[in-house]
Amino acid sequence: MQELFIEVEENVKLYVRDSGGKEDVLVFIPGFTFTSEVFQHQVNYFSSNYRVIVIDPRSHGKSTTTVHGNDYVTHGMDLHMVLQSFGLTNVHLVGWSFGCLTVWEYVKQFGSDHLKSTTFIDMPPKSLSVNENDWVEGNLDDMAHVYHASLREEKGQKEFIQSYSENVMIQRKLTNSELDWIIGQSLLTPPHVAASLFASGLFSDYRTEAQQLSTEIPTLFIIAKHWSDVAKPYLKQLAPKADIEILGGHMMFWEYPEKFNALLKEFLA
Repeated sequence: MQELFIEVEENVKLYVRDSGGKEDVLVFIPGFTFTSEVFQHQVNYFSSNYRVIVIDPRSHGKSTTTVHGNDYVTHGMDLHMVLQSFGLTNVHLVGWSFGCLTVWEYVKQFGSDHLKSTTFIDMPPKSLSVNENDWVEGNLDDMAHVYHASLREEKGQKEFIQSYSENVMIQRKLTNSELDWIIGQSLLTPPHVAASLFASGLFSDYRTEAQQLSTEIPTLFIIAKHWSDVAKPYLKQLAPKADIEILGGHMMFWEYPEKFNALLKEFLA
């Protein structure tokens, strides 16, 4: 994998890894405060048949940490700059968690003409809702508590990510080294940035783009088992032409890479 930095605006560079050499391009975008390293199992597996590109979003991982643009409108523009810098026109976009918001925002601003497919890993297109039957991230009071109690300083962010990892992201018991690695990924993003991203994600609404994509290009949702009873009927109504698969917890592509890769391979084919 070639490592490079792509300037998306003056003094802001995104860290990108690129396997190169193939016509079909598979681009992975990580979720809230995480980095391209989470997709290592997918990079290793798909690089033999696809040009695989993985991105550290703005203020994540090795990319420039900024005090501005820590929202998904800007992240969508950043993704456009990365794709444009490579001149890519045959792109399969794969977003995980809040990385899905980046994909939807890209489509909102720039359309789907250069995309071959989209895959959304475990993220509702609207995070909060007053409709109790909607698939959402959580209820307003719980999300407000996370914002105020957990995303003000590093200790709170660490405790939040640890709890989310053990109870939502991973189904089995994590080893200490695995948990330390996951937490370390998140803490590369400072708490004040994490708070901005969290608020931007919670107040986003991409139902229109989710519905639009499902009619324009092949679209896949891979959702965690724990909320599939709500998510599946919600998506069938919103985006009836999209494919839906159920697997594991929120980070199923990391915990069950063979099963996840097989699902994605079949869809891409």
